[in-house]
Amino acid sequence: MDEGSPAVDPAALLEQARGALDAAYVPYSEYTVGAAVLTEDGSVFTGCNIENANYSNSLHAEEVAVGSAVRAGHRSIVGVAVSSGARDGVTPCGMCRQTLAEFGDEDIPVYCDEGDGEWTEHRLGELIPDTITPEMLGVDPTERAAGDDAAGE
Repeated sequence: MDEGSPAVDPAALLEQARGALDAAYVPYSEYTVGAAVLTEDGSVFTGCNIENANYSNSLHAEEVAVGSAVRAGHRSIVGVAVSSGARDGVTPCGMCRQTLAEFGDEDIPVYCDEGDGEWTEHRLGELIPDTITPEMLGVDPTERAAGDDAAGE
């Protein structure tokens, strides 16, 4: 995490993730997930899982939170919290871990809600070691300005 990044308050970030649970659309699994991402400037964006009858089209809470942050012009995540209605310590899946790695480094904390005010803390690099990076693809993401759009919107 950069020196200029805000301090991460795990309890507050988890509360934001829990707050997103009520919006989850889960008619098939009935397993609600909420996520919150903290950006470099201290903004928090939340997301919930959104299921679809064609399961492969379902959206994960972490993806929705990251998408909201990116849509608002943020490109750097410094903390993540994930909660489920079951408060079972759910961690981001592999796909979501890769999405988080696109916008955060291996040291960002990932807090997983265990319930009763308890959580586990992981570092993103522990959850997804040797992630695929823009640099591996010969891309320098810092050269792209926020809001650049190849489609020409």
